[in-house]
Amino acid sequence: MRSVVIFVAAFLCCSCSMKSVFSKPVTTVESVEKPSPLFAPSFTKVEIDTLLSEKLSIRALVVDNDKVWYAANNGNYGSISLKDDKRFVGNIQKDTLKIEFRSIAQTKDNIFVLAIGNPGLLYRISKDGKETELVYEEKGEKVFYDAINFWNDNEGIAVGDPTEDCFSLLITRDGGQSWTKTSCESLPKLTEGEAFFAASNTNIIIKGEKTWIVSGGKRSRVFYSEDKGKSWQVIETPIIQGSAMTGIFSADFYNETIGFATGGDYEKPQQNFGNKIITLDGGKNWNKIAENEGFGYGSCAQFVPGSNGNELVTVGASGVYYSYDQGKSWNKIAEYKDLFTLRFIDRKTAIAAGNKKIIRLQFN
Repeated sequence: MRSVVIFVAAFLCCSCSMKSVFSKPVTTVESVEKPSPLFAPSFTKVEIDTLLSEKLSIRALVVDNDKVWYAANNGNYGSISLKDDKRFVGNIQKDTLKIEFRSIAQTKDNIFVLAIGNPGLLYRISKDGKETELVYEEKGEKVFYDAINFWNDNEGIAVGDPTEDCFSLLITRDGGQSWTKTSCESLPKLTEGEAFFAASNTNIIIKGEKTWIVSGGKRSRVFYSEDKGKSWQVIETPIIQGSAMTGIFSADFYNETIGFATGGDYEKPQQNFGNKIITLDGGKNWNKIAENEGFGYGSCAQFVPGSNGNELVTVGASGVYYSYDQGKSWNKIAEYKDLFTLRFIDRKTAIAAGNKKIIRLQFN
């Protein structure tokens, strides 16, 4: 493993004001007049090392205990052990197609990788790497699948751009052995120019039996299901929208109540207004937050585990950003501007991937 450790900043002492990982000064409790019991940073420095450096574009990660699986372009996928650095490298070829995987999910025994474009290809791969099976294929000029996730080891969901007047929705109830496309008669209609972004495999968010799917483009909404995809409600959002490359690119829920979504205008990557929204009522209502502050276009957002829904980390065109107050303020913690996706191992460790790299961030 080629490893680089980057110390962003650290507290120099615990009894005085000091500079930390944050762009805004952070002080100790002794020097804060009225410290908030709700919002406080949980770390003072970030250590970063490189786990993988290859000519790959990686937009999909999944954490499997002490292992990280990734899906990438040109039919590539694989895993890295965080304990002993053991690697598994896989590649899938089909005819003369250039397969680009942007979605990945898992059950207890299998990994699933989903390709964008025509034809839509979904593969089941055993975690020991011995079996690879094409479990779903869909041909059509408009076919483009964006994200995949599982409720449990038997039931899973994948979403894609519309081929008719609704979003494309695949459901499995047998552990991913077979997938069925849901009829448009059972789904909400999409408006012209509304679709999904295959930016970081975070279009689908699952908490228990509840599911949220986020769209973007000329219209950007949230589709909510309380019954594992059998029925859907539609919720409007205030995020910037109206053109093909605007809207929600990523969302995450800390629990069934607190959620955050980001994106913005992909063609104006430094524009930092209208690109962050939050819900505190399970997605029924969304509000803009941190207008003209922090990052611009965001590719992926994730809540920090064990943070009571207060802490968030995002990656995108402006770098790696952190908020400890539910997105009200943001601090840049790393300069990487070519990361696409992020997943937490635990509260102190996250894995991020993007152009030609997978890195590990350790928050101390």
